[in-house]
Amino acid sequence: MGFNHFDEKGNAVMVDISGKDVTYRTATAEGSIHVSSEIMEAVLNRTMKKGDVLGVARVAGIMAVKQTSSIIPMCHPLLISKCSVDFDVLPEEQEIRAVCTVRTEGRTGVEMEALHGVSASLLTIYDMCKAVDKRMVIRDIHLVEKTGGKSGDFRFEE
Repeated sequence: MGFNHFDEKGNAVMVDISGKDVTYRTATAEGSIHVSSEIMEAVLNRTMKKGDVLGVARVAGIMAVKQTSSIIPMCHPLLISKCSVDFDVLPEEQEIRAVCTVRTEGRTGVEMEALHGVSASLLTIYDMCKAVDKRMVIRDIHLVEKTGGKSGDFRFEE
């Protein structure tokens, strides 16, 4: 089965996945946000005026995963089996790393969902902390790994 994101007239279309096998699929994505020492201290001590930054960012990431097909054109709506958003707080580097893992059993992968979850988590951190310092930098959002599907497994190698 060939997959094409364009019809015979060159118009963008959603890929027909009806003939694909249902398989167990996972994807993990990560990215980071560089913050000031003042923001880092407030996040660690949970003293940011807008509330628990990482708790809210986790919920935002999970919500984003569930809404990916509404935001990214041509993404298929998926039944998500599991989603987690975790954070590695690195005070010495003044960095917060977000990691999103998504699982499903379906005919298409969850890479976009994992990437969307990481992006929304990091944007939420920015939003909740911007009153303190707007010089935060979101970077290095990427797919770490994926399993399942016709294309097989993938692992990001630096």
